[in-house]
Amino acid sequence: MTISSTHALSILTVPAFRDNYLWLIHDGVHAAVVDPGDAKPILAALKANGLKLTAILLTHHHADHIGGVPELLQHYQVPVFGPRNETIAAVTLPVGEGKTIEVPGLALKLNVLDVPGHTMGHIAYVRAASGDEPAWLFCGDTLFAGGCGRLFEGTPAQMISSLGKLAALPDDTLVYCAHEYTLSNLRFARVVEPDNVALQQRVKVETDKRERDEPTVPSTIGIEKATNPFLRYREPAIAEQLVKAGRLDRIDTPLATFTALRLWKNDF
Repeated sequence: MTISSTHALSILTVPAFRDNYLWLIHDGVHAAVVDPGDAKPILAALKANGLKLTAILLTHHHADHIGGVPELLQHYQVPVFGPRNETIAAVTLPVGEGKTIEVPGLALKLNVLDVPGHTMGHIAYVRAASGDEPAWLFCGDTLFAGGCGRLFEGTPAQMISSLGKLAALPDDTLVYCAHEYTLSNLRFARVVEPDNVALQQRVKVETDKRERDEPTVPSTIGIEKATNPFLRYREPAIAEQLVKAGRLDRIDTPLATFTALRLWKNDF
């Protein structure tokens, strides 16, 4: 378990299942949890750190993101924020784009973005930058370190729009995605964009982290823009590589490139 700290608030990385990350935002007393797919590691982290849960934040309806909510609610009667465009039984405060929430118990305001694609109602939470502290992005399964979520419900066009919103955040925004998929995402990225020097360097850095059993998350928006093919699909070299690999008939629209890219990753 690792901690990345700011002055007042800290974020605990709580691993769960095989490769999920659950995020506990806390001030040393109170805590809010993002996407608690499993209650047990969260309850253990709360106990170990002397924290009281004051809120639950959900990004989408998949079981590995909401499965722990009922058990947590048996221990803590707290509000559950979640996407207004999805049906999640436990949600008491449905939210969507344009909403700013004040997280109970914490000096924390989060702006909500609608980021459909992985699911139709998927949302992300953003804490704006403050002073020397960078922005934080909790993006569930929309943007990953080196990749993006599968399109289980939405369209490539929706995912392009969603990723565009996230890419527009400041470059130093810390990206707290929900899975340790980074090395497999970067293996694909290197096939798609073999001449990207920043990507080659990132592979080395992230491989070293995993060899030390450290999380590769959070990354930053700047790193993603430099190395993540799903934010770089407009680069001519990527379209050329798709054609060369027989994944795209000819260089066409950015939408066609992105669609072919996502389909290739599905099979990779």
